Amino acid sequence: MSKRYKSKKFLVKTRYVILATILFLLALGLLLLPKYNKNEGINPELFVLNAISTERYISTDVLADRIINQDPTLLLIDTRPENEFNEFSLPNAVNIQLKDFFDEELNSYLDQDVYDVILFSNDNFYANEAWMLGNRLGYKNLFVLEGGLNEWFNTIIDPKYPDETMPREAFELYSFRKAAGMYFGVGTTKTKAEEKPKPKKKVITAPKKKKRVPEGGC
Repeated sequence: MSKRYKSKKFLVKTRYVILATILFLLALGLLLLPKYNKNEGINPELFVLNAISTERYISTDVLADRIINQDPTLLLIDTRPENEFNEFSLPNAVNIQLKDFFDEELNSYLDQDVYDVILFSNDNFYANEAWMLGNRLGYKNLFVLEGGLNEWFNTIIDPKYPDETMPREAFELYSFRKAAGMYFGVGTTKTKAEEKPKPKKKVITAPKKKKRVPEGGC
């Protein structure tokens, strides 16, 4: 195992430890909120367990495969500012910024059992914050695109050709990513002036659920 690979693996592990620590501290802060806030959503113990878990993440490869196969259970939520969303986003994504997460009109997108809600941002930051809020309120089926659009670009839009010493699986994954990149319109680079107007993003509304009965908190 090369020193470079070990170093990269250690760096990734360190980042997860730091993120877990931050999430734990945020969770601890929510435990100390006034009583009227504690009584909303899931109980604090479950919130902390969810906060330090990495099971909420979905990889760019898995998401690309589900989009290509037109998975009807996907609902993509772009948590970035509107100007960034208008520049580029994933197909059929809906823009719900972090500051609008408590808007009752948008609740039907987030608090439902019909879709797998995939939250994403440029990296993990905004999406993780949104996931924390949704998790605290007891929303189900919330996931975060691991690495966000930065990772999407590095793996799906511009994948790196594997080193010759890598196993066959690495080349198969590369072939999938190149094909996925072509599916999402990669192949020619256009300037802003050459680009055609983008079609309006499809909005998928989920049926509203009955108001959740708060579970007991601390």
